[in-house]
Amino acid sequence: MSEKWLRLIVVATMILAVELLCRVGVIPRMVMLAPSQMVVELAEILRTGQFSADIRTTFTNIAISTALSILLGFVAGLIIYSLPALRDALEPLLASYYAVPTFVFYPIFITLFGVGSASIIAIAVLLAVVSMITATLNGLDRIPRVLRKTAQIYRMSRAKTALLVELPATLPYLFTGVKLSVAYSFIGVIASEFILSGAGIGYAIAYAYNLFENGHMYALILLVLVTVTIVNTILNMIDRRLQARRQR
Repeated sequence: MSEKWLRLIVVATMILAVELLCRVGVIPRMVMLAPSQMVVELAEILRTGQFSADIRTTFTNIAISTALSILLGFVAGLIIYSLPALRDALEPLLASYYAVPTFVFYPIFITLFGVGSASIIAIAVLLAVVSMITATLNGLDRIPRVLRKTAQIYRMSRAKTALLVELPATLPYLFTGVKLSVAYSFIGVIASEFILSGAGIGYAIAYAYNLFENGHMYALILLVLVTVTIVNTILNMIDRRLQARRQR
């Protein structure tokens, strides 16, 4: 049995187990809805458009955060790689970066950017950018020396070497940073919306929780899970193709 089918069986078994426990009352409705009820509630929310503005706000913030994290992380990685002294100074900080809870900085971002999307994007970028920096450094370190020597033999310019030799060689490692940036952007944006925003999926989930509106709360949670699963599936497919191309 392939790994993919085994994964699907495990997930389906867990969903069916939760469905059964909810239906027979082992898990009370006030604690959790049955997965089938979550699907019904989500379909109704999408049909009525009740949370359309919140959904657009969250996904827009995630897209902006991801793009900024990838761009800034890649550029910062190139700069750090080209300056060995700077890299020696920063690497211990990068290694321990995620030990610092990023959300402690939210009062500073509120002061700088106000309450709203700008603060949320800033926190998400702060959370995600280091993964892209690390992936860029890792990719540049792993470029085979023979590729650069081959470029020298063919007297390729520095720009041509970077574009046609180094970038393709680092692409699988860079894409690992892209996947992590997407994941951290989801976490940063939705978690920030719980405390920093009056709009977005995170805010809507917290609001529904406070009002004991379990239907809305679990439907929105399901929307996040489905979206993340789809995005991860697409990214993993691209990653497998890059890895296969690298091994040829």
